Amino acid sequence: MNTRIRLAGILAAVALTAAACAPSANSNPETTGSGAAGAESRPLTIAYSEGGKTLNPSEANDGTSDTLVLAAYDQLVTYGTKEEGGKRVSDTATIAPMIASEWSVDDTNTVYTFTIRDDITFQSGKKLTTTDVVKSFEHIASSASASFLYGMAGIKSVAEGEPGTVVITLTSPNHLFLQILPMYSFSIMDMDLVESNGGAEWLSKNTAGSGPYVIEDWDPATSAKLTRNEDYWGEAPPVGVVNMKFIADASNRLQLLQKGSVDVALEIAPKDLEGLDGTDGIVVDSRPSNKILFFAMNSNVAPFDNPKVRQAITYAVPYDKLITDVMKGQASPLRSAVASSTPGFTDEGYQATHDLDKAKALLVEAGYPDGFEFDFTLGSGFSDWNDDAVLIQAELAKIGVTMNIQNMARAQFLEALAGKNVQSYITRWTSFVNDPGYHLGLLLSSGGTSNYANYNNPRVDELWKSAAAEPDVDKRNEMYGEMQQLISADAPWAYLYEYNIAVAHRDDIQGYTSYPDGLIRFFQLSTTK
Repeated sequence: MNTRIRLAGILAAVALTAAACAPSANSNPETTGSGAAGAESRPLTIAYSEGGKTLNPSEANDGTSDTLVLAAYDQLVTYGTKEEGGKRVSDTATIAPMIASEWSVDDTNTVYTFTIRDDITFQSGKKLTTTDVVKSFEHIASSASASFLYGMAGIKSVAEGEPGTVVITLTSPNHLFLQILPMYSFSIMDMDLVESNGGAEWLSKNTAGSGPYVIEDWDPATSAKLTRNEDYWGEAPPVGVVNMKFIADASNRLQLLQKGSVDVALEIAPKDLEGLDGTDGIVVDSRPSNKILFFAMNSNVAPFDNPKVRQAITYAVPYDKLITDVMKGQASPLRSAVASSTPGFTDEGYQATHDLDKAKALLVEAGYPDGFEFDFTLGSGFSDWNDDAVLIQAELAKIGVTMNIQNMARAQFLEALAGKNVQSYITRWTSFVNDPGYHLGLLLSSGGTSNYANYNNPRVDELWKSAAAEPDVDKRNEMYGEMQQLISADAPWAYLYEYNIAVAHRDDIQGYTSYPDGLIRFFQLSTTK
């Protein structure tokens, strides 16, 4: 049965397992082969707030590193796109071919067979083979970061099948499997090149991909230069050269955009976005997203090992001021551990409002009638975090709590979080797979690789594992709903807000497509000049 696979179709297939449904397959006759570019676009210069940490797809965890990986690598499959409200957006319910031209799943919904294209060469000149796919998955499984996603996808084994195919076997039916495969973490690598140069250490500063762009130069402190892969197997990108500038100060990024020195500027402060659209040939594309900001309290560090203390903090946060005074309307309230746009979202059990009397009462119950003092680590790079911290600090002082703000450079901040010993902090998160299982598994399951605040609730873990294997979407969402209620009651975070993603660019740029991960795909961009 040949079909164009959509997520709904996958879920339906899983639900019908007991009825012994026939195997299904995916093929896309419109998959683009090697072809010439359209009209040549001028070079683009894009200003980012930071320069990234690694080029290793399996260890990339910041937006700049992720963007570089997506430019230099391909994955087995990718997300579709669609038009929505006159704007191009990702269609993550549609899984489209990429390195795999088609695939099928058996009637147990646990064995997937992928047909690998035979016309792809890596940038090294070596032909991509099924062996590279298998070795890439082995690299992913042994990595420090992406190995968690490997497990979340339920992958049991990856092996070469009939000539030109790769067989991936799952531990059980898993609704997240095809949703996770398009992620940059699952990029296919020229593993011969990687292994001959020393492995993961070499890969952190070099690339071994087959993607549409070649990374000619990358200095995380200053800039990167990418050029079009002229031998790319797919449709050639219109833009031949992309220059990335790494500029920590948001006002400097804005000034460069206004002067025409850069074509796109990211992470512009909300106050500077007001009135910017339509001036000086600039377009501001602002869209709601599933990017969230939260105030995390380390459950392993006193006094935040006391749930009553954490709850008290959540009642002291001036939520409305953060959205109106800091974000200038470029955000909306966050009322759960997952964003409101995430399927399965619920705000049941959410009670925190700005109520200082309630906060004081909770401190008394917790045994801190006179308040306490704690350290708050503030990572650099984002102006809203600074303003949020000052406002929260002022409100906490009103209930006798002293919040010592300790500033830390972005790179050191990320390293400190990974150590899981930071007492409290603000951070943001974008779930690249817009699903509660992915989101809560990474951030709030006890084994989650990004659970930096050491939250641990055995019932939450139990529900998360059960939901991963549950084929019925309604039953799964019931489990996710209970998880969210438990987490809100335990209050490991104060929910601050959901961001809009705002991209400011010159008015001749076309093709920007928004994805849940918030990353720009350079190959989609073009210019009219």
